[in-house]
Order: sequence, then C-alpha cells, then structure tokens
Amino acid sequence: MPAIEVIDLVKTYGDLRAVDGVSLEVDEGEFVGVLGPNGAGKTTLLETIEGLRRPDAGTARVLGKDVWPRNPSLLPRIGVQLQASSFFERLTAREQIRTFAALYGASVETADEWLERVGLVDKADTRVEDLSGGQAQRLSIACALVHDPDVLFLDEPTAALDPQARRNLWDLLSGLNESGRTVVLTTHYMDEAEALCDRVAIMDHGRILEVGSPAALVRGLDAPARITVAPGAVGVDAARAMPGVDEAVESVDGVVLTTRTPAQVVARLAEQDRLDGVRVHTGTLEDVFLSLTGREYRA
Repeated sequence: MPAIEVIDLVKTYGDLRAVDGVSLEVDEGEFVGVLGPNGAGKTTLLETIEGLRRPDAGTARVLGKDVWPRNPSLLPRIGVQLQASSFFERLTAREQIRTFAALYGASVETADEWLERVGLVDKADTRVEDLSGGQAQRLSIACALVHDPDVLFLDEPTAALDPQARRNLWDLLSGLNESGRTVVLTTHYMDEAEALCDRVAIMDHGRILEVGSPAALVRGLDAPARITVAPGAVGVDAARAMPGVDEAVESVDGVVLTTRTPAQVVARLAEQDRLDGVRVHTGTLEDVFLSLTGREYRA
C-alpha cells in the first residue's frame, strides 16, 4: 500500500483549474519533490492532499485513509509545514514549540530537543514576531516534526534560509527519510531536489508533466554537454574542426564547446595536452525543468 495515493484529483477556483486531474503515488519511506513554476498548482496540490482543501473531484489517501472529509485520525501521523506559517502571538520560540508538542502529546524534552536540532536554542526566549524570516522558517519546520510524524509535507521549506541553514536542513531531512519517514516537498531549487529526492514530479498548469528520478529525467532529456576550455588553450576555429564538436563559441571563461560525444572531445583535448582548466557540464534537472515548462517569466 502506498503512503500517499492521489487519483484524478481536481481543484478549481472559478475558471482556474489549479489542480487538473493529477494522479500520483508515493511509496512508504520515499522522498518525493514537486517542482513547477509559480502558479503551477504545487501548493494547492499539497494542501488538498493534506486535507486542508476539499477536492472538487478525485480522491487523495494518506496512509490508506481518505483525507476528505477531514480525517482526525490522520492528524497525529502527518506533519505539515505550510508556505506561509502562522504562530501563536506573543509566545517565545520555546513556548511555541512546547505548545505544539502539548497538542500532540509530545514531551517538553522532545520539544526542546527539536529546538536544538534546528539551531534555535539561542533564540528560545525570543518572541516569534521578533525572529528573522529564516529563523521563523526553521521553527515552523521543528513544529511540523515535534510529534514524530510518519508522513511529512514541506512547502518550500528552505525558501528563506541562508546557505548554511539550508544545508543543515538537508542533512536533517535526509536523516528523517533514512529512518523510514515519507517526505513530500515543493521547491524551486533544482540542486535541492537532486540532492534529496528519490523521485520528482514536474508540474505546470495544474498537471504533472513528468515523474521520475532526477537522473532518469536528465538521461531522458538527451541534452548536449558543454565543455569549457580555458582562454588561449584552443581557438574557436580549431575547436569547431574537432571531431564530435557541434558548436564552439567564445565566452569570458574561454571557449565553450557543445557536443553529444563529450568523451571523444575530452580525449582529443587530452591528446593535445589542453585539459588544464577544462570543465564539463552535462544536462541537469534544471534543463529538464525548462524544457518542460518553458522559459517565460512567471509572476
């Protein structure tokens, strides 16, 4: 039985089909990312699966139970970190997480442990309204985890975090997933999805366009490799004449060669003793994302 099962899910707002016939399964213990441009329907999809919004059609089940009508028996088993979190007013960070812990029957010691795990011990006596955006985000994640849920939903959890806090959260989430938790998150960071997710679902205009592991999606793109050669190592004309090179252009970093046979081109550069400073860039999840959703600006 999958941990999450979504079948032909639809959520509309007037003429807008925010979620348009989505079907998705997430296995127990799996880490799945939902990627998409602004307005793709990611948040609406998660909030419908969490039971926060009533679907207009289709079904969503978590841990084998329907999420709508609102199912109180599921609440202790799921953790939810929303894109826009609200806290109880005028409470300190310590009081906040202890309150969440008490609501779920978790101990004070567990609450304090989570405060430490997200690096907020030094802000324990600070009121939540005085926390920075990143600190509030970390507190929100701790509150979602304090009751040790089986399934965790995270909506852009690292959006307001600095690079160090972001990497620390990656380690925390990886550890939770390795211990058997099922995790679903939305993110705009392709490197985050590649580092954390077993599979990703790329979504746009309310529909899921592709689902697969990051590596499988990149392989399926069949994108050319780009090889950057240090300035002065090879001229543009000489590079274009090399076997396997489809195009060569000058850039501030040197000459960039485009090829679908990078091994052949690198071997030729090695024969000519021109490997110093060479960088090889293959297709990435970002390339897959852009090929599916386009490059136009989304407000």
